[in-house]
Amino acid sequence: MSLPLAAPRPTLILDGQSLTLESLAPLLAGVRPRLVLTQRAREAMGAARAQVEATVESGAVVYGLTTGFGRLKSVAIARGDLAALQQNLVLSHCCGVGEPMADAEVLAMLILRLNGLARGHSGVRVELVERWIELYEAGFLPLVPRQGSVGASGDLAPLAHLAAAFLGHGQAKLGGRPMAAAEALRRLGHRPLALEAKEGLALINGTEAIKAVGGLALLRAKNLVQAADAIGALSLEALLGSLTPFDPRLAELKGHAGHRRTAANFRALLAESAVLASHADCDRVQDPYCLRCIPQIHGAVKAAYEHVAAVVSGELNAVTDNPVLFPDTDEVLSAGLFHGQPLSIPLDYLGLSLCTLANVSERRIEQLVNPDLSRLPAFLTPRPGLNSGLMIAQVAAAALASENKVHAHPASVDTVPTSANQEDHVSMGMTAARKLVTIVENVERVLGIEYLCAGQAREFHRELVSGVGPRALEALLRTRVAPLGEDRFLHPDLIAAGDLVASGAVVRSAEAAIGRPLEA
Repeated sequence: MSLPLAAPRPTLILDGQSLTLESLAPLLAGVRPRLVLTQRAREAMGAARAQVEATVESGAVVYGLTTGFGRLKSVAIARGDLAALQQNLVLSHCCGVGEPMADAEVLAMLILRLNGLARGHSGVRVELVERWIELYEAGFLPLVPRQGSVGASGDLAPLAHLAAAFLGHGQAKLGGRPMAAAEALRRLGHRPLALEAKEGLALINGTEAIKAVGGLALLRAKNLVQAADAIGALSLEALLGSLTPFDPRLAELKGHAGHRRTAANFRALLAESAVLASHADCDRVQDPYCLRCIPQIHGAVKAAYEHVAAVVSGELNAVTDNPVLFPDTDEVLSAGLFHGQPLSIPLDYLGLSLCTLANVSERRIEQLVNPDLSRLPAFLTPRPGLNSGLMIAQVAAAALASENKVHAHPASVDTVPTSANQEDHVSMGMTAARKLVTIVENVERVLGIEYLCAGQAREFHRELVSGVGPRALEALLRTRVAPLGEDRFLHPDLIAAGDLVASGAVVRSAEAAIGRPLEA
């Protein structure tokens, strides 16, 4: 799916210091933000570029400027071959495989790479950055394969494919249509870019693919930790559960911020609930853990999200290429800022944390559909036996929750030496990011199934008025899914409920009902 230009378009300032996770959110909605390069960034890049040109002019041997790369670092390159060196570097590293990255991911990667260059420590010409921005604004979109990065010297293959499209190689999209990158440039009236000293290396060294894929997944994860509370509140009512575990005094005794935020969300969502009040003196002593321990379970996932969001947010404005230029002292430092370990470990952590949301959601689904546990009709159908109701909806949720456990295996514990053992420890950060996307998608679907089941369960308690949050969610669900009477083709119902979760509609509806944002 291509991302059309849409209005209103927010403006992103490219200065290497100002990007936030939230500033990338429009990409998920199909909106390309307008990019503005600051004058300060132009001056910083100009100073670094002057340092590159002076180094080349002096004939000094400096890695990345006048030498080969990786294992070939000791091979000096003649001055007349420096432009060809950079072109060869980009083309030789276009070794990505697999399906193309999503349009939003490629655009995020492009924006993040430009933002890193804007810090003024990479040595590219200001004109190169301006040309990228001009083509971005014209709707030019490189096609980048998803696989091929080990996150060591950064995301070499994905970033090389990104850069190569601007050089007229590989594939790109224009107006949503894939075509040869050279043809797309021709239609826009642009000639392929030509690189100069240091520029190819600056374009392909960096962790922007990890940050793009992981960062957008993180935005979707925030929606999930909020939606889980909203849907969990609906399930709590549908199962005639107790609000006692959400008492603020218990949160203070526990001392976990995620617990406090979760409990506060539930109290707000369940305000005015006649359902919970109706069974305050029932004979059930305690709810099962999937209800009673929601503050601890959801709260722990919130803590993980908060930590990972802080790490990734800091990385959005980091310099991640090599070597790094310091024009004020005329130094060129070769280091490892492109190594993806600072990202791979937190992304793995978030992935396994989100698995917990699916696990506990599936347990609530089981409570809803199992008459031995719920005191509701079997599988939430008015005529069980003749009808199977939502029996297999729970099976689908179990399948997704189980699949997540495979994807939760950490990528960051692995390493395969590359580049003739020069890059002898790698982060597998892109693998961690890609796995996280799959987990996020599965959790969106599991929560959608819980939403479907909880909404259907409420059909058997219609005489009792829901709390403000569940009431809003019930109304939202019924705009897309009718109550289940007789068995029907259920697939569209599951997809519709999952889409309401993934789109953010569930969270927006709940927030409108309680009059404040749900705490993540």
